[in-house]
Amino acid sequence: MTEKLRKQMCIRDMKADEIVSDLFVVKSKRPVQEYAKGYRFELRIGDASGEMLLKYWGGGDKELIDKIYNSIKEDDVIYVTGRIGEFQGNLDISINKEQLIKICSPDEYILSDFILTSERDIEKMFEELKIAIRSVREPMLKKILDYFFTRDDFVKEFKFVPAAVYKHHNWLGGLLEHVLDMINIAGGVVKAHPELNKDLLWTGIILHDVGKIKGFELTTSIKNSKDGMLKGDIIIGYEMISKALAELGISEKEEIVIKLSHMILSHHGKLEYGSPKLPAFPEAMALYQIDELNSKLKNMITTKNNAVTESDYIYTRDFGNVYLK
Repeated sequence: MTEKLRKQMCIRDMKADEIVSDLFVVKSKRPVQEYAKGYRFELRIGDASGEMLLKYWGGGDKELIDKIYNSIKEDDVIYVTGRIGEFQGNLDISINKEQLIKICSPDEYILSDFILTSERDIEKMFEELKIAIRSVREPMLKKILDYFFTRDDFVKEFKFVPAAVYKHHNWLGGLLEHVLDMINIAGGVVKAHPELNKDLLWTGIILHDVGKIKGFELTTSIKNSKDGMLKGDIIIGYEMISKALAELGISEKEEIVIKLSHMILSHHGKLEYGSPKLPAFPEAMALYQIDELNSKLKNMITTKNNAVTESDYIYTRDFGNVYLK
């Protein structure tokens, strides 16, 4: 058995002028370009803690540099030795023509070094979700939930799919964690507003992001699939539910089904956020607001917890100044 290589240091802990010998996943590539002493190229590299640039400074043999560049693919895990530099406030790694880039095979590294995994136990979270599913009594909604959650292939994917590429819950098990967070928040909402249809709201929460199962691809990175990029997870989710209805023999004209479909289509809340429809009844509005609250809170909490600074504040594009104390 091949001995696994382990990362020595997370990107977020690296400092300028250090020498690093470590593993990274290739996120993207920038083409070979000429510079004063020969040819160079750049790779966007990452690990579970962040991303940075790798700059390869080659000599004048363009054919050789092209060969090295072409041998590296997106999602490859590479082992490199180089010096950490800093340019315009961002860290990067520079390596020269004497330093090799080793492309690692899948049995040489551990995936969790490159994709975050939920800190919560995934199997225990799924048991919590099953309790929530069993609490739904409305016959059609129960059939729809059972259609998905009695299928082993679906369950296997649902347990591990992230809720996002970036931003919130962007880790293995992230969608499951996000759904459970939302159900917990919804418990308080329903207590305050008992006139809400709890079964409808629970089903909407559980299935609102179901399209992300087909909208994401998981390799050594989290990325959008072709369908995810061109259709979006809202449309994919709506299609998945429409397919389930057809196979179950449930009419799409049933009132409760129309409402569930609307909740899927409106759960981003605003047209500019990608929703084809705006929330048109209380359960749909509750779904949008609960989703928005949980995603933004989790994003801000993660930003605060991961901040590496002695300052009282950190500036972010999403929130402006975030107070860290």
